[in-house]
Amino acid sequence: MPIAIDGPDFIALQVHDVEAAASFCERHLGLRRAAVSPPHAVVFDTRPIPFAVRALLPGVALADSARPGLGVVLWFHTPDARRLHDQLADAGITIVEPLTDSPFGPKFSFEGPEGYTLTAHGG
Repeated sequence: MPIAIDGPDFIALQVHDVEAAASFCERHLGLRRAAVSPPHAVVFDTRPIPFAVRALLPGVALADSARPGLGVVLWFHTPDARRLHDQLADAGITIVEPLTDSPFGPKFSFEGPEGYTLTAHGG
């Protein structure tokens, strides 16, 4: 029988400017850096799945005009999606999809580091 995977175990966004992307995640999303990160990335202390921003892998070229992550939906849980929505909007962060109710609680999408579309839900 073939071996199977268990599911996502680590998620990282490839970015041009790791430090700027990490600062966005800290300042606007309240993420905290993990105690240890490799030199090419910043890993955050997220549970149950670690999340990071990292330098581009060899051979990857993100065009400035392309939307990074197109076709991938990355959701983050928050205890209060409505409050986070207002906080990000007040900070001038682009809201890509307005706050709506979903089977997973209130949700909305916003423009994250380097143009990635991220979704927040919960609360």
